[in-house]
Amino acid sequence: MIANLIGGFVSILIGVSLVGPLSTEVNTAAMSSNATGTLCTATTDVGCSGASLYLTSGWGATVLKMVPGFFALGILGIGIAITYSSLRQAGIV
Repeated sequence: MIANLIGGFVSILIGVSLVGPLSTEVNTAAMSSNATGTLCTATTDVGCSGASLYLTSGWGATVLKMVPGFFALGILGIGIAITYSSLRQAGIV
């Protein structure tokens, strides 16, 4: 039981520590503004060379920005499942 809880705790820690970098990479890939905060209207604008996803497919950028939220929900689900299985093995649930 305790080994499952420790393993679950470690997996949650690793997953939570990856949410920040994942969110940063997703925002970089789906950026809609340059470093100064100006909205990009074309990839030829200053600092907007990486905004091609947002400019060609707005819905694609929106869906891509949802990835960190679903990743966090997956980590939450793992935590709940591991806790439930450990408590079930102990006979508490």
